[in-house]
Amino acid sequence: MAKPPSTRPFDRHADKRVRTAMEDTRIVALVGPRQSGKTTLARQIASDRGLTFVTLDDDQSRQFAIDDPDGLVRDLDRAVIDEIQRAPRLILALKKSVDEDRRPGRFLITGSVDLFKGALSPDSLAGRVETVQLLPLSQAEIERRRPSRFLERAFSADFPKLKATGRTTDLAARLLAGGFPEALSRTDPIRRGAWLHAYAEALANRDAADLADVSKTAELSRLLGLAAVGAGQTVNLAAMARTLGVDAKTVDRWLTLLEQMFVFRRVGAWHRNDLKRLVKTPKLHFLDTGLLAALSRTDARLLAGDRQRLGTLLEGFVFSELAKMAAQQDERLFVSHFRDHDKDEVDLVLERPGAIVGIEVKATASVKQDDFHGLKALQAATGKAFIAGIVLHDGDRIQQFGDGLFAMPVDQLWSDQNYFL
Repeated sequence: MAKPPSTRPFDRHADKRVRTAMEDTRIVALVGPRQSGKTTLARQIASDRGLTFVTLDDDQSRQFAIDDPDGLVRDLDRAVIDEIQRAPRLILALKKSVDEDRRPGRFLITGSVDLFKGALSPDSLAGRVETVQLLPLSQAEIERRRPSRFLERAFSADFPKLKATGRTTDLAARLLAGGFPEALSRTDPIRRGAWLHAYAEALANRDAADLADVSKTAELSRLLGLAAVGAGQTVNLAAMARTLGVDAKTVDRWLTLLEQMFVFRRVGAWHRNDLKRLVKTPKLHFLDTGLLAALSRTDARLLAGDRQRLGTLLEGFVFSELAKMAAQQDERLFVSHFRDHDKDEVDLVLERPGAIVGIEVKATASVKQDDFHGLKALQAATGKAFIAGIVLHDGDRIQQFGDGLFAMPVDQLWSDQNYFL
């Protein structure tokens, strides 16, 4: 992050996953937020494989797809269809086509919305499609590193007891820049902020209206700002509704829409009973801290003088990095937060079947035993399932603080160093 990214396209970790899926699956769906790099990756794959490329951002192609979806698909043998959410009826036409011709790798479709959740898709492509997420660039991708092994190491507690690593370089700059390739191409923070604000306005005023019946785009735009102010906190639908002058059900519906557009996620509270997790109050985390910083009007000067603001942005940054790693994993990762009756808290709880890792985020350069209080409470609550508790901080070393308890710099989320050399 210290130097601006080169003009060479970034290698995306999802590339291999998409190509592998196309070897044995009839339709592969590449989904993620607008401007995350889906079209660039899809064009490259289309070029390599000799696929026809159709983008529904083109007015003529989109109108053809809306008016005659069967006719459009009938003329395609093997193709990429970009931004397919702009003509949802195409999904039925694709289903019919791949049921008649079952060759794998026939269609790569991209969408700036979670295509198979909610009411967007008129029919399921179950058994015919594999979905791959492409979120904004991870730090490993920005630094042109191989995929991170942090999750693998965390779920095996594979960290040294003590090792000097050096502090995470340019941490504040990383938080403010985020991972949208187009935003990163602007080295001037003011220009980058202008792009991110325009991006947010387009989400509220154009993209959301394309996907759902949203007439109050001004209120939706204000909701994005409220969500940014409340990032990292529990979601209060009633308070948001009062501020916007709408009812709580409308706010919930809009939040769900923005989740499906990969703007943020609501992260539920961990509970031993899976059903009770569903009714516990969730926290809200953005999937890109550059967008979060722009919406919350946070810049380098404010970060330097406000540790609480830094902590909120850092927690969101850690969440987004973990989400990007999880998107490239075969094994599903469930993410929640933890708070018990004694008000002991853990920022993020990562869970696989029978295994739990706790992540606490501290915007400090040093860590003490008290910083593990919440992680020890989680350890007691989860028993044998607890694998590791990790405090990520702005310090310069990995250090073990007890059985399965570690503190380490934030850059261990993407560092490839071999601890045992």
